[in-house]
Amino acid sequence: MSGRDARGPARQQHERHEVASFRRLGHLTGMAGASPHRIPLHTIILPALGILTWLLVGKAQSPVTALVLAVVLLGNVISAVHHAEVIALRIGEPFGTLVLALAVTVIEVGMIVVLMVGGEPNPALMRDSIHAVVMLVLHGLAGLCIVVCAIYHREPEFHVAGANAFLSVLIPMAVLVLVMPNFVASVPGPFYSNLQLVFVSAVCLALYGAFLFIQTGWHRGYFMPVGDDDGRAAEPPGTRIVLASFGLLPVALVAVVLLAKSLTPALEAALAAVQAPVAVTGIIIAAIVLLPESVAAVRAAARNRLQSSINLSLGSGVASIGLTVPTVAVVSRFIDQPLQLGISQSNSILMGLGVLIAVITYGTGRTNVLAGVVHLTLLAAYLFLTFVP
Repeated sequence: MSGRDARGPARQQHERHEVASFRRLGHLTGMAGASPHRIPLHTIILPALGILTWLLVGKAQSPVTALVLAVVLLGNVISAVHHAEVIALRIGEPFGTLVLALAVTVIEVGMIVVLMVGGEPNPALMRDSIHAVVMLVLHGLAGLCIVVCAIYHREPEFHVAGANAFLSVLIPMAVLVLVMPNFVASVPGPFYSNLQLVFVSAVCLALYGAFLFIQTGWHRGYFMPVGDDDGRAAEPPGTRIVLASFGLLPVALVAVVLLAKSLTPALEAALAAVQAPVAVTGIIIAAIVLLPESVAAVRAAARNRLQSSINLSLGSGVASIGLTVPTVAVVSRFIDQPLQLGISQSNSILMGLGVLIAVITYGTGRTNVLAGVVHLTLLAAYLFLTFVP
C-alpha cells in the first residue's frame, strides 16, 4: 500500500470530524441551515445605520423617534448575533459557543449598565432582567418550542442527560442570585455584602465554565439533536466572510448600547405613563436579548430538533446568569451602585414551581403538547403577577 493510500483513511476521518464539529456548532447556534458564504445585506447596513441614527437623533424626544430607535436597535441585536454565529462556525468548538454567548451577554450587560447609569437609579434592574430571562426561557421559549414540535411530530424526543445538564447548572445559579439574598444575615434586605457578591459571581463563572467544557468537550453528544431530519452539514464560512463579521460585530454591539442609552428617557416615560411596574424594564431587556435565539429555537422545533431548541433556550439562561452577574457586579462597584438581587416570596414560590415542572418535563426524554401548555401557563402567571402583584 502506498503512503498516499495509507494516509487516506486517516485524512478522511479527520475531515469527517471537522465537518461534524461544524455541524454540531451549527445546531447549537441555529445556523445549521444558513448559508455561510454570504452576509445578508441588512446585517451590513444596520450596524452603520445604528451609529448614524444615534448621532442624528440623540435622545428620543417623541414617540416617532423612539419607535425608529427601537426598530434600529432590534435590527442591530439580530445583526450582532448573526455575525457572532458566523465567527462561531469558523473557529469551531469550544470557542465558537463562547463567542455567541459573549455577544448576547455584551448586549444584555450593555443595556443594563446604560439604564443603570443613564436613567433613574434602579438597583433591582439586573435582578429583574435575570429573573425575566429565567422565566422566559424556562417556560416561555421552551414551552412554545415544545408545543410547536409536538404539533408537527406528536411526541418529540430529546437527550435527558443534556436537559439535566442545563437544569443542574441553571437551578443553583438562579437560587444563589435570586433567592438566597433574601436569607443572608450579613446585610439587611435583598442584598449581598461585597464579599458575598464576589463569591456568588465566582461561583456563576465556575459553573458556566464547567458547563461549557461538558457541552463542547467530553459529553457533547448529550446536546446533539435527536430528531434531526436534515443530513446536510454546515460548512465553515470563508475567510472574507469571517473578517467582515469580525469588523461588523463590534459595530453592531456598540450601536445596541448607544441606541439603548438614547431610548432610556422614552422608555422610562412610557412606563410611568401607563403606571407599569419597575420590573417591566427587566422583562423588556430580556425579550430583546432573547429575540434572535427565540426565532432560531422555534425554527428548530418545527424541524423536529427539540434538543437544538433546548440548547438555545436553556443555554441562553445559563449564559445570562453565568456571565451577566459577574460583569454587572464589577460595573456596580465602579459606579458605586448597590445591586438588589432577591426576588419576592411570591416570585420565589412561582420559580420553585417552575423548576419542579421543568424537572418533570425533561425527566423522560420525550414530551408532548400538554407539557408545553403547562409551561406557557406558568409564563402567563409570571407576567400577570408582575402587573398585578
